[in-house]
Amino acid sequence: MQFPADFYWGGATAANQCEGAYDVDGRGLTMKDITTMGGLNQRRQVTYLQADGTPGKGDSIPAGAHGAVLPDDYYPNQTSIDFYHRYQEDIALFAEMGFKMYRMSISWSRIFPRGDENEPNQAGLDFYRRVFETLKKYEIEPLVTISHFDMPLYLEETYGGWNDRRMIGFYQHYAETLFTAYRGLVKHWITFNEINNTIMFLALRAKAGDADYQRAYQQLHYQFVASALAVQQAHAIDGENKVGCMICGITSYPLTCDPADVLQNRYVWEQNIYYCGDVQCQGQYPTYARRLWNEHQVDLDITDSDLEALKAGTVDWYTFSYYMSTAVTTHEVSATVGGNFSMGARNPYLQYSEWEWADDPAGLQYYLELMNDRYHLPLMVVENGLGAKDYLTVDGQIHDVYRISYLRKHIQAMATAIHHGVKLIGYTSWGCIDLVSAGTGQMSKRYGLIYVDRQDDGSGTLARIPKDSFYWYQRVIASNGQDLGPSASN
Repeated sequence: MQFPADFYWGGATAANQCEGAYDVDGRGLTMKDITTMGGLNQRRQVTYLQADGTPGKGDSIPAGAHGAVLPDDYYPNQTSIDFYHRYQEDIALFAEMGFKMYRMSISWSRIFPRGDENEPNQAGLDFYRRVFETLKKYEIEPLVTISHFDMPLYLEETYGGWNDRRMIGFYQHYAETLFTAYRGLVKHWITFNEINNTIMFLALRAKAGDADYQRAYQQLHYQFVASALAVQQAHAIDGENKVGCMICGITSYPLTCDPADVLQNRYVWEQNIYYCGDVQCQGQYPTYARRLWNEHQVDLDITDSDLEALKAGTVDWYTFSYYMSTAVTTHEVSATVGGNFSMGARNPYLQYSEWEWADDPAGLQYYLELMNDRYHLPLMVVENGLGAKDYLTVDGQIHDVYRISYLRKHIQAMATAIHHGVKLIGYTSWGCIDLVSAGTGQMSKRYGLIYVDRQDDGSGTLARIPKDSFYWYQRVIASNGQDLGPSASN
């Protein structure tokens, strides 16, 4: 089973989870900067000040309040692993592993601190130029996500975020600025990270009502239009630019062969996975969209020019994250999973991580083959990995055989899919260097091939230490996926 000779092997991070330097060089605040520490059974919260100055925290900022950094709370994303000041060291380690591609994101508020300015923050543009030039020195191709859960807080508070149609224009201006500033340095782009999370996570909320679905579907529509216009901008500014969508890929199975379970599983695929992919890849809303809207009395603001933009701005490739699968049933079950981003029936045929994510490489193969035949576009797996607790030995090593096992099985699944005819062109493992977990804010939920000495309480030296998986992945890349054998420390 051969990977293509020009296959993009690499790793992935996100600005809000690795950069730190949240108040450096003119950067504006984002929601992540005011989001507290959480845990497996503890929700993260945002902090704010009421109009009368009373501090508070909760799942969202209430009307009349403003997001604020409070003195007695810990905000892990504010410092993270300080990639902002250590990017040269980190990229050198990526190059040592043999990366062909590094997926990263740009912090919107580093370029436009409020989000609605006419002129960008030059210090922010300069920082990313230095990053891209360093990647070029090592012949690593950047894959850049324009928006990765990193909207300026000002846009959230002043316009209501993607509830407001004006966001399309702000995003267009931001994207055009990036395409122009980095022409010749970046040619691979993603418009929105895991865009389907907007609707998918509503299913995890027991009390989500019609108003929630109205907001979610409207936000998605504005994002679809913004993405389509950005694709057109990218192609106009540089004919070599390629732009992809990015879907949170979770394979779901019917728990039983009851036809009701089979039908419900199809509906889950349509709402959670296909809906966003169909619009961005095919340029129009699918037939089942009307059923999804009618289920929750959704009435969207859609114009003829919006529909024209969707048709003209389809993506060049389909990228997705894949960590786990889930099981769907219409029956009452006692065996369930309840980790962050993972709810529903427990699949009795799979093993689960400490965070209750199913280990299912066959689900990745299944997903790849489905999307290959549905969209007939090049595919990239741009997030995949195992979050686990790592422990330093007395001699300063990390023997993460469990991570190697997880990655090996998923790379083998990709190889099988390629053998079956899937046009898979790249793989960037998630959190190639330890970073702050998006769901829990923890550092102890580690994905990296490189250990970072930072703990959940913010302590640590930030020293970088290659794990056993670092040397294993180095051999995988050098052999173009042929050497997947066991690894020992270098």
